[in-house]
Amino acid sequence: MRGRILVSEEQGTYDIKLEGDVRMVLCTSLNRYIESIFREGKATQVLIDLLDATGVDSTTLGLLVKLAIHCNREFHLKPKVFCVDDGLNRTLVTMGIDEICELHREAPNSFNGLIELECGDADPEEYRQQVLEAHRLLVKLNPANHSEFIDLIRALEAE
Repeated sequence: MRGRILVSEEQGTYDIKLEGDVRMVLCTSLNRYIESIFREGKATQVLIDLLDATGVDSTTLGLLVKLAIHCNREFHLKPKVFCVDDGLNRTLVTMGIDEICELHREAPNSFNGLIELECGDADPEEYRQQVLEAHRLLVKLNPANHSEFIDLIRALEAE
């Protein structure tokens, strides 16, 4: 199943639903949405639904870390991540995401009014910056990620 990202916001509750195989090509749209949450500055709850995700790449995970770090620091809240897939849950824990998000194995109350984020256009430099930032954040969150991502980080820094 092709990946897609659906979002909604109601009275400070932000819902982000990832479906299918979510890869870097969707990250520009996700990053822009995350930046809009930061700009609006009114988040009271952030819910991330991974129940229908069949795959989530490291760039996407890094952007979710970016969102969680900001929510922890600026809004004093931990995003809630809903995921029943054992493999994906292991990845979330291994990356250290369980330290900055609440992980839940049950389905959230149904999200209302979800709209699909359109795949945003980005130039190669914007993609490079997003991938670099995402992987730096994964390493910052959990230094054990360093060995997995250092070659990619160095290659992107050298460009």
